[in-house]
Amino acid sequence: MAEKICAFCNGTGWVLEDSDSGTIAKRCKCYHEQRSDRLLEQANIPRRYKHCTLENFEIHNDSHKDALKISKQFVKNYPVQDVGLLFIGPCGVGKTHLAVAIGRELIEKKQTLCFFYDFRELIKEIQSTYTPDSSLTESEVLAPVFQSELLILDELGAKRTSAWIEEIIFYIINQRYNHKKLTIFTSNYLDTEEDEEDKRDSFYKKGEDSLVDRIGVRLRSRLYEMCKIVEMRGEDYRKFAKSASYRF
Repeated sequence: MAEKICAFCNGTGWVLEDSDSGTIAKRCKCYHEQRSDRLLEQANIPRRYKHCTLENFEIHNDSHKDALKISKQFVKNYPVQDVGLLFIGPCGVGKTHLAVAIGRELIEKKQTLCFFYDFRELIKEIQSTYTPDSSLTESEVLAPVFQSELLILDELGAKRTSAWIEEIIFYIINQRYNHKKLTIFTSNYLDTEEDEEDKRDSFYKKGEDSLVDRIGVRLRSRLYEMCKIVEMRGEDYRKFAKSASYRF
């Protein structure tokens, strides 16, 4: 099928406009739309989450309302936003939805270079570069992680930490911190110390690991400097959605 040519710029990406100083050339609207499409394709957003926007985020309690408000403010403030976000809460409360939705908004409205990575997949891909038959080097895997203006790192702590994992993740996060690049994290692990376990609400199982248990004290300390903590509560909406689908 032939590619559709813009009627305004005739495919050049430029339009002429009159101004006080004479005729000037400006980028056509289609150029920005096409660039947004390319950025979305390059953002590595999983197919399951490509539909996620701030507009279709479902609010079920006050923590959802607060999280959505913070997300919208983040987009509004960018690029002068000075800290990233760490969405924490149990499974199925919309953490990844909001993280992806922020990325989409920044791509579409501000042409921001964003990149999504699942924590476990990132670790797996880095480890795969150490095999003799690997077609990629570690630096090639990490290039978009370091270069993206906004990195979304999903499911932080999902893979239990080891000395190597803690070191590589600290290296990644510290690089972004030093270069003042924003990162949005999501995690299913409560941000609390073990001696505060009795303060956990009913959405967390007693005795469950905390975020510090999963990523280590040094990395958690860096996150305090890099991010605003956004705690989300509620039941797993996926269970309700699945139950509802069986009724029809």
